[in-house]
Amino acid sequence: MTSAPSPRAHSFNAAAAQYAANRPSYPPALLDSVERLTGRRLAGARVVDVGAGTGIATALLVERGADVVAVEPGDGMAEQFRRTLAHVPVVRGDGNALPLADGIADLITYAQAWHWTDQERSVPEALRVLRPGGALALWWNTTDPDMPWLTEQSARIARHLGMDDGAGRTAERTRHSVGALTTALDFRRDQVRWSRRVPLDTHLANIGTHSAFLVMGAERTAAFLAEERAELLEVFPDAVVEESYVVDLLVAIRPSSDAAPGTGTGFAS
Repeated sequence: MTSAPSPRAHSFNAAAAQYAANRPSYPPALLDSVERLTGRRLAGARVVDVGAGTGIATALLVERGADVVAVEPGDGMAEQFRRTLAHVPVVRGDGNALPLADGIADLITYAQAWHWTDQERSVPEALRVLRPGGALALWWNTTDPDMPWLTEQSARIARHLGMDDGAGRTAERTRHSVGALTTALDFRRDQVRWSRRVPLDTHLANIGTHSAFLVMGAERTAAFLAEERAELLEVFPDAVVEESYVVDLLVAIRPSSDAAPGTGTGFAS
């Protein structure tokens, strides 16, 4: 079973190839932090990557030697995932109703995906699928607030989306808040800074893969990206952009004393 996706969550399916080609990955230091905060190596770990999308995070987990099962609700994203990672199993579902048996996972990961879940459902589901002592890891690439050009770009995006700059920055800071329900899981936090140098076209295409633009319509999005190209050429005249990120990582351990919840039904067909 999957819950009905919101229009913004569903919007990624039509842009899955663009998403896979232009979205940033994550630095090796992030997975080092996951291992440190969970207290175990990823090599040999049974990992469930939820909201796996096109497989950006899944690929890194597999490279570390993890035994990964991906969970993805969207048709287009799952199809792109299979093109990229044909050897990795992907099952259809979402974090609100994981199509997995009880207590099978050493680690459940959400890369850029936790904020799409209903925490009243996704928290119990994560605890059900995790083994006692297993861990839930949530992370997001966020733009580096210390980079002036990114701050200015965020203000332009906020204006284009019809929100004032302060509201835009507040939304960026809080959109992945774990909230009162999940803070009861005693999350530990780390932040990892990193950057990538990409052609200006890649940077602009990355912006276009964000849900707020995908639901806006091609004409309005194209108009903004054309204006943004002119703005950025003033900053990066060689048309190569250095994107700076802070990965926000949250890890919680399921207590070993937890009773095993319910009975599992295995993978959904």
